[in-house]
Amino acid sequence: MTLEELGLTDIGEIKVNRTPEQLIEDAIRWDEGKLGMRGVLMVDTGRYTGRSPQDKYFVEEDYSKDNLWWGAVNRPTDEKIFDELFAKVVAYYNKNEDNRGAYVFNGYCGANPDYRMNVRIIAKKAWQNIFANNMFIRPERSELKDFVPDFTIINASDVIDEDWKKHGHHSETFIIFNLKKRLAIIGGTEYGGEMKKGIFSVMHYYLPQKGVLSMHCSANVDQNGGNPALFFGLSGTGKTTLSTDPERPLIGDDEHGWSDDGIFNFEGGCYAKAIDLNPEEEPEIYNTIKHGTLAENVVFDPETRIIDFSDKTKTENTRLCYPIEFIENSLAAKGKPSVAGHPNTIIFLACDAYGILPPVAKLSPEQAMYHFISGYTAKVAGTERGVTEPVATFSPCYGGPFLTLHPLKYAELLRDLMNKHNVSAYLVNTGWVGASASSGAKRIKLPITRQIIRTILNGSIEKAEFQTDPYFGVQVPTALQNIDSDLLIPLNAWKDESEYHATAKELVAKFRSNFKEYDLGDPIIRNAGPISN
Repeated sequence: MTLEELGLTDIGEIKVNRTPEQLIEDAIRWDEGKLGMRGVLMVDTGRYTGRSPQDKYFVEEDYSKDNLWWGAVNRPTDEKIFDELFAKVVAYYNKNEDNRGAYVFNGYCGANPDYRMNVRIIAKKAWQNIFANNMFIRPERSELKDFVPDFTIINASDVIDEDWKKHGHHSETFIIFNLKKRLAIIGGTEYGGEMKKGIFSVMHYYLPQKGVLSMHCSANVDQNGGNPALFFGLSGTGKTTLSTDPERPLIGDDEHGWSDDGIFNFEGGCYAKAIDLNPEEEPEIYNTIKHGTLAENVVFDPETRIIDFSDKTKTENTRLCYPIEFIENSLAAKGKPSVAGHPNTIIFLACDAYGILPPVAKLSPEQAMYHFISGYTAKVAGTERGVTEPVATFSPCYGGPFLTLHPLKYAELLRDLMNKHNVSAYLVNTGWVGASASSGAKRIKLPITRQIIRTILNGSIEKAEFQTDPYFGVQVPTALQNIDSDLLIPLNAWKDESEYHATAKELVAKFRSNFKEYDLGDPIIRNAGPISN
């Protein structure tokens, strides 16, 4: 839809695909942010420093209602409510009280031209346009002449829904998608991630219906562009850290598709967590702090503008938003498209705070489906208010908040693609082994996990002898080069055998309880989960 068709007819100056330099100048001029260390633009996102999943809705209409996975993730709202709030958003833009006009970003989601989506982001704030420019794929100037959007987001973060109670909504904030009109509106929150994950949710709707698997994962390749690997994992499991490897060029760190052609990045940038960022441990990410990068909700010295990455005063969800070519060892930085062939390996990452999952285990295709649907990790004490003991967390397909179809649809696509292309799958525990996190034991050291990942990707793990884990039925190597063998077998790592069994049974019960929600009666998948003891 054109701006005129949207009703945006009196919005002042329309600034389309401005350069980062122009946008940064505007952001400073409108007092949206401040320049910080190494030229980074620092902005605050107001009262919301993370996504508002309870304020996300899909219009219940005849085009998509029979396909959507309705529930806590995809809440329904009435088309009349959407129209009412859309009219309010349009009136806000047309009023143009601040005389700043509007910013428009036209670009792509999807590095494979056959499956990419033409995305249009309309925003009032320059920094929000920088966010879109960094996160989505930037077109060549020649491609903008006849650009027609497949999906449009209108960001009206200053607009709120005063009638939210009457509408039956959660709060005055709203993120509403109308798939029939290929349009979304945002109000009441400035958090940039709503735009990024909003388009991701839309891709999750359209691509699987075309036989393309949409995935919440990172991906990399070897130096020759071969041996692709996918890394699935929830927050805190090491997905970004382990895939950003100096020895393996990065394809992307968060969102990918898998088609008959191979895998492809959805994005043109990265949205990396910045809390406790350390230049020694994560130099590739630290080096992205420069002109063109956005730093969200960071605390900094007002004189030197040096950022204190350990300061959680504003939020633990501080972020860096930058073009992917800012990662020196990425395909994009080498001038190559962010695509690869079919993956050889899939790695599921879990930070197991119970100390039960082995550091590495090989999965059958059916076990891969089970763990993909489960999407397990654990929160540990101190990560959230009120968490004093390890808490099991499950997110289907390692991206539950963004799924628009039933999780089984994505799992079935994964199984078919794995079988067709003979892909190996491994479960890697980046958390604890031999004791729970609450015992005071140390987490598995990052160098050990990196060494495990290398044995998987270079194939040497296949030469190991394996034994069956007594609770999860997965195949565990009994020895790997330069890694303590007792660490590989959880039972051997625990000092108290009875405590091990009790904790293992507790975790198994949590897996089984969670899986009931997604069990559609397929015994093959169900039986690939924990085994009876």
